[in-house]
Amino acid sequence: MAVDEGVAPAAKTDEGGTVHRLKPNAIGLLGVVFMAVATAAPITAMTGNVPFMVSAGNGIGAPASYLVAMVVLAIFSVGFTSMAKHITSTGAFYGFISYGLGRTAGLASGLLATFAYVVFEPALIGIFSTFATGTLKDQTGVHIPWWAFAVLMLAVNAMGTWFGVSVAEKLLVVLLATEVTILAAMAVSVAFHGGGPNGFSLDPVNPVNAFKGTSAGLGLFFAFWSWVGFESTAMYGEESRNPKKIIPKATMISVLGVGVFYVFVSWMAISGTGESKAVDVATANPLQLFFGPTEQYVGHWAVDVMQWLMITGSLACGMAFHNCAARYMYALGREGVLPSLKHTVGRTHPRHGSPHVAGLVQTIVTAVLLLAFWAAGKDPYSGTYVLLAILGTMAILIVQAVCSFAVLAYFRTHHPESRHWFRTFTAPLVGGIAMLAVVVLLVSNMGAAAGTESGSLVLKATPWLVAAVAALGIGYAQYLKRRSPERYLLLGRTVLEETKER
Repeated sequence: MAVDEGVAPAAKTDEGGTVHRLKPNAIGLLGVVFMAVATAAPITAMTGNVPFMVSAGNGIGAPASYLVAMVVLAIFSVGFTSMAKHITSTGAFYGFISYGLGRTAGLASGLLATFAYVVFEPALIGIFSTFATGTLKDQTGVHIPWWAFAVLMLAVNAMGTWFGVSVAEKLLVVLLATEVTILAAMAVSVAFHGGGPNGFSLDPVNPVNAFKGTSAGLGLFFAFWSWVGFESTAMYGEESRNPKKIIPKATMISVLGVGVFYVFVSWMAISGTGESKAVDVATANPLQLFFGPTEQYVGHWAVDVMQWLMITGSLACGMAFHNCAARYMYALGREGVLPSLKHTVGRTHPRHGSPHVAGLVQTIVTAVLLLAFWAAGKDPYSGTYVLLAILGTMAILIVQAVCSFAVLAYFRTHHPESRHWFRTFTAPLVGGIAMLAVVVLLVSNMGAAAGTESGSLVLKATPWLVAAVAALGIGYAQYLKRRSPERYLLLGRTVLEETKER
């Protein structure tokens, strides 16, 4: 199949055809790490999740929840990165599962992953708009409606994808560096001052305490939620330098680096507030769990800065999710899952080598979702952010679990000579079972996690929406298998030719 002149180089399919390819060698190891960490949004995860975990989850055992989650995700990543050394695909889960469990499971998982990242962007725009409106009013007295900030973020995200991953990387480096610095400043200052009013205590990081409190399941779920998106490292393989080495390293750095940071910062926030009153403070005024120690041990100026960085942190996270969604759409599109997609969302920009059409489609879908939630009278934070984040998290957790089992099958059928008792069997098996356990935690705590939206129709429909997307993928794959076998054979089979080792 010929490739149009002027476009990025082509990638190969198993069947010998060529498709548009994203710009090669655009980012290195740090760039991939930054893109993955941005989806975790450290400052949003800390200031948004930890207070809720302390007040309604496992109390002062919240840091221990992060410790448990880090271990589980590291085990999951062992199998995930083992597969990434053999397959480099922008479709990430879509490609991995297609090779491991077959094209039907691959398409269903690809649609679920796309669906998850599609709804994550409007979710993050909701919390970004809330932070921006509140901070501007608190610090300047000026009130600007939340939808104005939503439009601004839509435009920034769209431009980042249009001009390529290297442009988005540069923006994210600045945004992430500042938010990590201010959180670290608070944590280090508390540590230097002897650990707060009650001194140092190991109780918050004792793994046993992760399973205690008002609702240990809720606390553990929010800990895992704080990492959502770390697996996006794999989808940047086609655009990275030496992806077989970079992607496994970037994934483990993202999991372990973010994990250590989460444990330390949440521990010091609780310690700086005082273990004896941390639960009361988090319940009465959630943000005070971080603002209080920051003001006392760093200075009031740091609280003001932290408020602004909560805005930029959520912007960075939304931008990263926009990139993820666009790349999944592009991966499905360039294989012609629907013939009309191949020359639309499956195309790359002639100059920037970016999935520009897919990015534009994602912007339009996000705008429509935001309009729908606005028309329904939903608050941008308690309604839009919470409901869509829960919906996307359920979808992506199921895909992660399926991916773990795909690793087991892949090495048994494709690379039996590379099988290893831990890397390709025990780790993915434990990781898959653990991911299913997290899905159970989510389902059993959905109402509590949704807060004021616990009775929402969107929340009640969440499991059914996820099941419907999966069923659509399975049904359509079977349709292609019978009616268009040549298109069925392409599903999840587009890989980077120079890293083709399957």
